[in-house]
Amino acid sequence: MSDPNVREYVLYLRKSKGRAGITRQRRACQVHLDRVGGRIVAEFIDTDRTAFVKVGADAARRDDYKAMIDELHHDKRSLPLGVLAWHADRLHRNPGEAESFIAECAKGQHPVETARSGSYDLSTPTGRKRFRNDVVDAAYEVDHAIERIEAMKVESAMEGRWLGGRRPFGFEPDGVTVRQVEAAELDARGDDLLSGVSTFAITRDWNARGVATSTGGQWTPKSVRTVFLRPRNAGLMEHRGEIVGQAEWPAIIEEPKWRAIVALLNDPSRRTTPGPQRRWQGSGLYECGVCVEAEAEKTTVIVGTAGLSTGGKRKTVPSYRCAAGRNHVARNPEHLDRYVSMLAVEWLSRPGAVEAFESRGDDTSARARVLEREALRLRDQEAAEMFAEGLMTKAQLVTANQTTARRREELDQADAAAARVTALSPFRAGNAQAVWDELDLDRRRAVISQIMRVIILPSSLGRPAGWTPEYGKQWGYFNPDAVCIEWKVPA
Repeated sequence: MSDPNVREYVLYLRKSKGRAGITRQRRACQVHLDRVGGRIVAEFIDTDRTAFVKVGADAARRDDYKAMIDELHHDKRSLPLGVLAWHADRLHRNPGEAESFIAECAKGQHPVETARSGSYDLSTPTGRKRFRNDVVDAAYEVDHAIERIEAMKVESAMEGRWLGGRRPFGFEPDGVTVRQVEAAELDARGDDLLSGVSTFAITRDWNARGVATSTGGQWTPKSVRTVFLRPRNAGLMEHRGEIVGQAEWPAIIEEPKWRAIVALLNDPSRRTTPGPQRRWQGSGLYECGVCVEAEAEKTTVIVGTAGLSTGGKRKTVPSYRCAAGRNHVARNPEHLDRYVSMLAVEWLSRPGAVEAFESRGDDTSARARVLEREALRLRDQEAAEMFAEGLMTKAQLVTANQTTARRREELDQADAAAARVTALSPFRAGNAQAVWDELDLDRRRAVISQIMRVIILPSSLGRPAGWTPEYGKQWGYFNPDAVCIEWKVPA
């Protein structure tokens, strides 16, 4: 049976990063408690948790700290529980949060013992003053350290030096040396994005081929998008979400092309939900002819099912249907996809057809845009310095920033147009049919969306005009006259 005259304590241990040091804190606390007298009846540990709170930020989440406060609040001992910690800064680095702790301990007469900063009787003005002072000192220590670190980061960023952290995909652990295999993947898949391939397709491709993230994990559409949006890909230095100049590492994607990728991925009209993996070439791509004729909002088709009677038996088969859920059109997807593929290959086999779609900006203009963008950055920096020195009003600063922002948007649009890479590049040389056969579904869809518009028209049931048994063996009742192809001839 425990001695009611011996003070019982709850031990609180905290480490901002990991558990290293927890054992040392526990050992020092036990030595201190042996000296003042008492025993530990409960232990509360928060690891990877800070007690510091930046100005204006919410308090850090500390689950075990909250559990300890709850234990104190419900304590009914005749000799109230004490609190034991290594230092006051293990309990608090936030003066505002510390006030709640002081109030709880003062109300419940809970003494506070620490191995390094001494004893606190928070029921007395002197004890509260000492504890508040130590917490303020602890907060200042972290606040000042953050200020020094931020200043170093800003200086490093302005000089284009790597700020450290996890190895970036495309680079070695030093953050500067290019890892050629990964860099080549980024550059090539960047071309795919610009040619119409989705981030979901790139995710599937990388995971299927074993191209891992920089931490060795699997890709997700979100992480693929994030890695392509990094300014470091273009050899640019970013700090707090803003590009501040050239970096010390080389670009692995040319800046105009990278900016075109960014413009593409940030396009609000771009679909952001993957849905199920595509199985059919025209799902979400071919259009419903009835909706087109009615001049309604563009409605594509999806693959559903249709009933089919053969030999007195009824079965369901895949069928392209209006995505709006209306009974407008129904078409066999295998036959239609084969027909569209035939037309695409025929068009791609024509001399000069591919070259007619290709558009690349000249290097001189691209370089001029890079230099102008740097000039705009320096202009913004100069305006900020003038505002800080009182040489410019806030309204003038806003007007200056809006002017440079508008020009940046114009440069982004020019980069997007100049760096456009078509999905037709593989067809520049070689047999069009052979190239088509090697393409996966996503790349075939990208080609089709670039060269043609496929509109499915209503069709009567039964055999089309001119039908023969030989035709039926390959095409069933497919009627090519019920498909409208509009070729996208470049301006």
